[in-house]
Amino acid sequence: MKIAIINGPNLNLLGKREPEVYGSQTFEDYFAMLQKKFMNVELYYFQSNIEGELISKIQEYGFSYDGIILNAGAYTHTSVGIGDAMKAITTPVIEVHISNTYARESFRHQSYLSGNAKGVILGFGLKSYELAIQSFFL
Repeated sequence: MKIAIINGPNLNLLGKREPEVYGSQTFEDYFAMLQKKFMNVELYYFQSNIEGELISKIQEYGFSYDGIILNAGAYTHTSVGIGDAMKAITTPVIEVHISNTYARESFRHQSYLSGNAKGVILGFGLKSYELAIQSFFL
């Protein structure tokens, strides 16, 4: 099984950015733990602060991978383009958020992605990614 994790803007700052919201662990360290825990899964990771690069990766992985886990960060609430890319592909996408977006600012309550996702997992910290991986085995 091949699963790609795609992270959007500012998620390269995990471990430094707002640790009270996002925790103190870097994503690279967490990703290494995921690779050890899910040795039977080929995990790939991509992060970009650029919307078009995220769309290109969704399109690249979207016809040959078994799953995509997408945390589009703030683009979740603004990007029709990312939502359209999700709709155009055949690979199922799980939308993930580290924080509970509904417990935050009201603009974070709207997602342009959720309607095109297989499911949405939010509010469980970095564990949200692990739950998303497990969902592909259900």
